[in-house]
Amino acid sequence: MARPVLKPGPDHPITVEPTPSRVVVKAGGRVIADTTRALTLQEADYPPVQYIPLDDVDPEALRRTDSESYCPYKGEASYYSLVTDGGVLTDAVWTYEQPYESVDTIAGHVAFYPQHVEIAIG
Repeated sequence: MARPVLKPGPDHPITVEPTPSRVVVKAGGRVIADTTRALTLQEADYPPVQYIPLDDVDPEALRRTDSESYCPYKGEASYYSLVTDGGVLTDAVWTYEQPYESVDTIAGHVAFYPQHVEIAIG
């Protein structure tokens, strides 16, 4: 079955812009990611999301899962669990490996669920 593909517009705007500051992501006090190359994705009235280049994330902290989800504006998302000193946080990180054209700059980036990590910008 074909999934709907929707384009951002006035009723559902999406912007992706370089984050002007350094972004540091920590889990359990440990630095998981540190970058000056993050992207801020602002979608409709949702809180902004920091997309971090996968190259700037500690690979030891990520474990790929089989989970998937779908967004009609961004495409198929896949997930990682975060491996921390305190245990494994299942599906705490997501990525759009082949995002739709309107947000294709987030390819090669990951985002973190804020309830699992501390995200410092600045």
